[in-house]
Amino acid sequence: MLELPELETVRRDLDREVGGLKIKEIDVIGAKRLIPGQANKTGLTKALSGRKISSVTRVGMLLCLQVGNGQSLVINLGPGGSLQRAANKDDQESDTQLIIGFTQKGQLRLVDSDKSATVVLVDNEEMEEVFPEITEFGFDPVDEPISWTDFGGRLLERNTKLRPLLMDQTFIVGLGPVYSDEILHAALLRHDRIANELITQEIRRLYRAIVETIHNAVKHRGVSLDGGSDIFGEVGGYDEYLEVYGRGGERSRNGRGNVLTARVGGTTHYYCDYQV
Repeated sequence: MLELPELETVRRDLDREVGGLKIKEIDVIGAKRLIPGQANKTGLTKALSGRKISSVTRVGMLLCLQVGNGQSLVINLGPGGSLQRAANKDDQESDTQLIIGFTQKGQLRLVDSDKSATVVLVDNEEMEEVFPEITEFGFDPVDEPISWTDFGGRLLERNTKLRPLLMDQTFIVGLGPVYSDEILHAALLRHDRIANELITQEIRRLYRAIVETIHNAVKHRGVSLDGGSDIFGEVGGYDEYLEVYGRGGERSRNGRGNVLTARVGGTTHYYCDYQV
């Protein structure tokens, strides 16, 4: 499943690749549940044919293609969806669910083996009504940087363990097991430390670890675990910088100890014994 650095990479690539392109048609191949709000599979083409994508933005983990008239085409990729830039003549993958054709420069294809992605045409002023969960989103370390003191204030309001807190979308947007484990390792903190019991020095370390880890992951275009790739089919480069995730039994890159594993909250947690 994409985490924040991977989705931000997709957003930036889309903004460069399809920003300024005019939509010709939208071919809905998957089930109608893919396009909630449309009466039939031709509805999006009727609504958007001839519209130009001015930019691609992001609200939390939702991609928003700005299509004019105060509207966005909002794509929720879900746990298994991906977007692929393709030429009209390229072979179509069996899990292709939707194709946006442009008047020039090929297509944008939504591929989703889980068939849980959705594509919704929304009036921008009604975003919160259509996606009420966005009102509960926590801070976004890419789009909404906050000071360490603000972060500390929010942290001290939470009487919960650090790892599930980092993966709580109401606290911070877009983190899953990969970056939560990397952040905790960088901050030298155990997964089961209680958030509102951290001392000032530990809060600073955690804040710095979040900012630096996410910044570096975006810089290297995220990770390619589970076969993930960008819109060009290229894998991210951050895998080689992972300190602990997926490296159980290996020596930590800093040479201070071995990477250990434990089952935490239904997923494998990677850590080192010098995290306290």
